[in-house]
Amino acid sequence: MNRNGLTIALVLFASIAGVGSTAASAAGAAVDRGAWEVGVLIGEPTGFSAKYWTATNTALDFGAAWSFQGDGQFHFHCDYLFHNYDLIKVDRGSLPVYFGIGGRVRFDENDNRLGLRIAIGAEYLFDEYPMSIFFEVAPIVDFAPETEADLNGGIGIRYVF
Repeated sequence: MNRNGLTIALVLFASIAGVGSTAASAAGAAVDRGAWEVGVLIGEPTGFSAKYWTATNTALDFGAAWSFQGDGQFHFHCDYLFHNYDLIKVDRGSLPVYFGIGGRVRFDENDNRLGLRIAIGAEYLFDEYPMSIFFEVAPIVDFAPETEADLNGGIGIRYVF
């Protein structure tokens, strides 16, 4: 990716990350206002995962991970997520289904890519413990340096701060 593409990606990320903060606590979830979740994602890609709750049903999701496609590449993504707590009811904790949109940058020695991600998943928030487990899939359309489709997905666990 050229220097202008990387600059645009960083400006977009900074704009998304600057979105206000309020809370994430619904249906008995163990998540408090402005809470961070930090943990790991195992799948394609595999690495670190973080989530910052911006409101009762919205959050910013971040990933910094290693992709095993091809010769392997470093991958960074940021998604803005919307959560629906009413689709799946559970006796303890909560199990929101979420969807969102964001961006991905994949760094390769010859082929850096910038793309649009559509994230779809579910996250179980424990009542008793400050933890969550999640599953997601994310179709991606890379638009720089050329248009190409891709798919990410995996399972993960995060600690809630």
